[in-house]
Amino acid sequence: MTEENLRTLVRQIVTECASAVADPNAIPIGISNHHIHLTQADFDKLFPGQKMEKFKQLKQPGEFASKQTCDVIGPKGTLEHVRVLGPCRSHSQVEIANSETFKLGVPAPIRLSGDLAGAPSVKLRTAAGEVTVQGVIVAKRHIHMSLTDAQRFGVKLGDTVTVEINSAGRRTIYDDVIARPRKDFTLEMHLDTDEASAANVQSTTVAHIIPKVQSTF
Repeated sequence: MTEENLRTLVRQIVTECASAVADPNAIPIGISNHHIHLTQADFDKLFPGQKMEKFKQLKQPGEFASKQTCDVIGPKGTLEHVRVLGPCRSHSQVEIANSETFKLGVPAPIRLSGDLAGAPSVKLRTAAGEVTVQGVIVAKRHIHMSLTDAQRFGVKLGDTVTVEINSAGRRTIYDDVIARPRKDFTLEMHLDTDEASAANVQSTTVAHIIPKVQSTF
């Protein structure tokens, strides 16, 4: 880790700790731009002789944006220079915003990552190669959290929650947000670029889970 990376990490930790002290129920928001996950075999076809190089560390442990990009080609159009995320996975998939389905011409379903049954296919192309990937989805909004966070919020894996986002000039309520607790996850809500834009999400914007009202009957 370089000195600059260490300083960035320290600043992030200090900022998050300060936010947690001020509001322990605040959930940071991560805006998920379109991206690609590849199997090792597909990576080798698109980037022969290369290793996946880290461009930027992501918030979830072990996950990173790589320096490698490729074009996503659909029946009607192309998304150029789409970032590949690492590490490699057991199945290649492409995650896009709903507005981008029209440009590509693919009826991408709204799914959690990895739920690819019946999802349409696109071509991925670099200067060195091309592959066809069956698995284009619009990511369903969700919250990564630790097991401790899950206990605090009173949720378990797969539960749906309602989330409130108060940003400048726009109060937005998002239903059907999926809880994704795991031992090593860091608390973060993931929205795609369409959803974040609609809610006017800024770098300091946070989300809050709206507690369910318990019936007295």
